[in-house]
Formats: sequence, structure tokens, C-alpha cells
Amino acid sequence: MTRKEKLIQFLNLRDSVGIEVGPLDKPIVSKEECNVFYVDFCETEELRARWKDDPGVNCSRIWVDAVWGANSLADAVSASAVKKGLHWNGADYLLASHVIEHVPDFITWLNEAKATLSPQGQIRLAVPDKRFTFDYLRNESRVEEVVTEFVRRRRSPSAARIIDFALNVANVDCGEAWKGTLAKENLVKMYSPEGAIAIARDAEVNGTYHDIHCWVFTPFSFTQLMMDLARLDLLDLGCEWLVPTIYNDLEFFVCMRPMQDKAATIASWRKAQLSLDG
Repeated sequence: MTRKEKLIQFLNLRDSVGIEVGPLDKPIVSKEECNVFYVDFCETEELRARWKDDPGVNCSRIWVDAVWGANSLADAVSASAVKKGLHWNGADYLLASHVIEHVPDFITWLNEAKATLSPQGQIRLAVPDKRFTFDYLRNESRVEEVVTEFVRRRRSPSAARIIDFALNVANVDCGEAWKGTLAKENLVKMYSPEGAIAIARDAEVNGTYHDIHCWVFTPFSFTQLMMDLARLDLLDLGCEWLVPTIYNDLEFFVCMRPMQDKAATIASWRKAQLSLDG
């Protein structure tokens, strides 16, 4: 399957209402395929202005229907639906490709995403696997780190997350990582120690938002983290399915849905974890 096919599998797009978070100029689903709301952190023109000098982005294809920031996601999308004259009953699905790892407080993010769903709605994510990306040298994110940023209600990456990112990200060849031929000592870091400390200080002192990978996952660590959050009563989203990272690729795919029963939620993630090889 293509990555799009993995993300939309079992969905009837034509008869669905969806949300796609952070599509920029390359949405997973088009407005011609279904009724979908594109969501980002700022309005269309501001987003186009931010990316106007990037040759890899077609700014004319950027469109934002709802801004997720000052308002909750549910409020932002329902207000957009009203403007379009649509009756809003919740989304059948929410898609986010390579988004969750950027979110400073992803517990609140997931809970707000869940609040937009119809009773049978699902959240579908494409998530980078740190074993094959520039996060190669970083440790998998731990539940205590995630809960700390939740308690602090972080709206921008903390100095701790920035330091962890900037001191450890390195140029990594995905194919070599799969072959197991990478020499850690030879990897070239993306930031100097001075540069890493400088951007962390800028965030701490000036409040500047630095867009980084706040969180680091493998399929195994992601399922473990979800189980841990469910045990702490911080997550009531169970795993519907998980597509692990395939050879020479660098991302995995997960579908989750609201569950009322705590034991069933934990069991769904345990089942997904047990299905993984290695």
C-alpha cells in the first residue's frame, strides 16, 4: 500500500467528513475526494507568507479552513462549518501526518482531537520512527516527560525538549540505518553545542517558538507510552490498528478511537505491541 492507502484504509471518503491537521501544500485527502477541513496554527495568507521562500512548497496550494490555537479544535472547526452553512456533527476521522511529534503537550492535543470526533470517529496518524530518521541518537520519549509538559500546559517547546533535540539530531541515511551499518561516532550533528544552547535560551528568555521534534517514538515505544497514559487515566483512546515501519521506510501508521473502558483501552495497545516484530 501507498502511505495514503495506509492512512485512509477502511474509510469511505465520499460519505465522510474529515479533518486534516497540518497538510500544508500536500494534503493526504483532497477536497474533491470528500468534505474535509484543513487545520493549521495560522490563517492561509500567514502560512503562505511563512513558506514563500521555500522552493519545495507550492504556496498556491496552501489552504486553511480553521485555525487551532486560541480556540479549541472543536470550536475552530465547528465555527468554520457554520460559516460554510454546514451542520456540524463531528468528524468521521482526523488525519495528521508527522504532526504529533512536534506538539509540546500532546496529551491535550489528543484530547482536543478526540473532542472533534463523531461517536464512531477515528484519529489516524503517520509517525516518524526514530530508528531511521535524524532522531536516531535520541532516546525514546518517556511517560514522565510527556506528563510533565501536560501538567505545565506547554504551548511551545520547552528548553528541555529543545536541548534534547538540538544536541542530538544528526544527518542519518535511512537505508544505512536499516542495514545496521551506521557508525554513531561518525554521524554529523545538525547543531553545534553553542547553537543548541542558544536556541534553547531564546525559547526560555524570549518566548520564541522553535519548531522541533519534541517527542521521539518507535512503534514499540509509542504503544508502551499509550498504555502508560491509559493507566494514568490520561488517555481513553484505544488502538484500532497499527501498521509498523516497513523495510527502507521511516514511518509507522496508527489508528485510534475513543474507548470508555480503561482495561479495553490498555488491552488494545498491548495487542498492537505484541503484533510487532522486535
